[in-house]
Amino acid sequence: MSSASALADADISNFIVLNYHDVISAASAGGPDARFAVNKKNLDAQFAWLRSNHYTVIDVQTLLNASNGKQSLPDKAILLSFDDGYQSFYTEVMPLLEKYHYPATIAVVGSWLENQNAPKQHALMSVDQIREIMKSGLVELASHGYDLHRGLIVNPRGDHQSAATARAFIANGYESEQHYRQRIFQALDKSAEQLFQIIGVRPRVMVWPYGDYNAVTLEAAKRAGMPLTMGLGDGNNTLADLGAVKRLIVTDDPDIRQFARLVQEQRLGQTLRVAQVDLDYVYDDDREQTNRNIRSLVDRIKNTGVNTVFLQAYADPDGDGRADRLYFPNRHLPVRRDLFNHVALQLRSQAKVKVYAWLPIMAYQSALPDAWYVHEWRDDEARIATKSRLSPFNPEARQYIGDIYEDLAIHCDFDGVLFHDDGVLSDFEDVSEQALEIGHSVWGLPADFETLHADATFRMIWAQHKTELIAQLTDVLTDRVKFYKPSIKTARNLFALPILNESSEEWYAQSLANFLNHYDYVAVEAMPFMEQAKNPQDWLQILINKIAAYPQGLQKTIFELQTVDWEKRQPVTSAVFIEQVRLLEKNGAQHIGYYPDNFHIDHPNSQALKKLFIQN
Repeated sequence: MSSASALADADISNFIVLNYHDVISAASAGGPDARFAVNKKNLDAQFAWLRSNHYTVIDVQTLLNASNGKQSLPDKAILLSFDDGYQSFYTEVMPLLEKYHYPATIAVVGSWLENQNAPKQHALMSVDQIREIMKSGLVELASHGYDLHRGLIVNPRGDHQSAATARAFIANGYESEQHYRQRIFQALDKSAEQLFQIIGVRPRVMVWPYGDYNAVTLEAAKRAGMPLTMGLGDGNNTLADLGAVKRLIVTDDPDIRQFARLVQEQRLGQTLRVAQVDLDYVYDDDREQTNRNIRSLVDRIKNTGVNTVFLQAYADPDGDGRADRLYFPNRHLPVRRDLFNHVALQLRSQAKVKVYAWLPIMAYQSALPDAWYVHEWRDDEARIATKSRLSPFNPEARQYIGDIYEDLAIHCDFDGVLFHDDGVLSDFEDVSEQALEIGHSVWGLPADFETLHADATFRMIWAQHKTELIAQLTDVLTDRVKFYKPSIKTARNLFALPILNESSEEWYAQSLANFLNHYDYVAVEAMPFMEQAKNPQDWLQILINKIAAYPQGLQKTIFELQTVDWEKRQPVTSAVFIEQVRLLEKNGAQHIGYYPDNFHIDHPNSQALKKLFIQN
């Protein structure tokens, strides 16, 4: 077999990486790190289970050989990794590695080896012990960074985030890009040199503290001679992932049944239960009242069974659908208050939920040139659209929007992005000179609006191109976020009508098929009262049937129910809400959410949500 053929075969091979921390001989005494400890007897049983179930424990060299086409990965390949360099690796893990002849990777923190800021609750391996285990031939010594295993203050409220990816808040200002890059590159260079001095070989693996990395840290690791890096995250890896490998973190000292489920299912396929939260509801001019609101929100979310929050990152106090200000530092719009990151961190750490940053695609209120805005055909001429949005046809507008998303990623920590429902273009939009020129020269459509709009075939072709154009804009926005937040997921709001009547893509430039292709999730506004449905249950039934007909329709769709009847200006009752959730579940809906969440009046009722959601 040729080297190229071997590489082609290897590329389709999967492997799993397990991540451990401390290993103990007796029952854990508790403490903040107790859930990351595994009992030695359980670890022994887990190693035995891997062998009896025909998993092959591989080393780093096997991965590198496979990536270079020198060998193929074995079936059911698995790699073992241990973080932080605890002494228990020497006393408890090494005897088991030798018993099973399993290789493993151990990541050590440089500053801890020099007794700087080392954790007091854990004994660490000494330099002599590290040298001793390296002689076994079973251990790959990896860098865990020199001084990156710590938190930095990241905002005026004193919140902490990972030193590897956060911009430090210092003296009423934020760390510059230049200083951040310099700090990261120095930390990785120093760690690589330190480990070279200890064992005579430079590390070739970088294990990111807390699993946090970005494009800057990956560049620094590669320059320091560590092209293979490891984060965290659920799921398999392929050889294409060696730049940032996912690892299944082993927590809560699992028994064999739990461990088997972890390895076989990899925590994939979680159903989402989503609350969409207006940060405008949380904000108050009185800062103490804002703090009370945050506590109320976090306590409520913690007790509802919600596992995902779509959190508003922009301010829209007048409710016109446009971002007047933002809730995070940025280069373009005023900051109402630096609030989003603090609330997101509280929800993630206290309520243990995933947080998606909810932002407009195009609807930003600012004094910008007229040419940047969507134009509509009105009164026999092209005018700035009544609900002004920045045009996806305009390169300066696209850059402006991208800057906002990039600044969000630089300054905030979150798990995903929700693209707002403002990403629409009607059959009278966009008719700016630039948009019509692209329609004519690139898409082959008539150059003037009257001719274009008079033909139904042209209108639909035009709409489909606009649908894809907006989706491509969000792809660019996603890429700018992923530069700093590589693991984020994406969701986008979709109106129901383009699903119920596919020809209405002409009026919206929205399509379920297109959205399923571009985003991890499609958040469908399953809101029968907003749509003035005569029979809400029948309307929902038709909607879910339509979605189920699409490949991966139910797997990727979040059904967002309304909890307020805006037409009648009254809450949707808990009984009606529960009935709608049950209908969706009965018909195969996997992901369910609601909007809005009102913690001020406990609506939807938290106990009702708990009964609905926790059992899932």
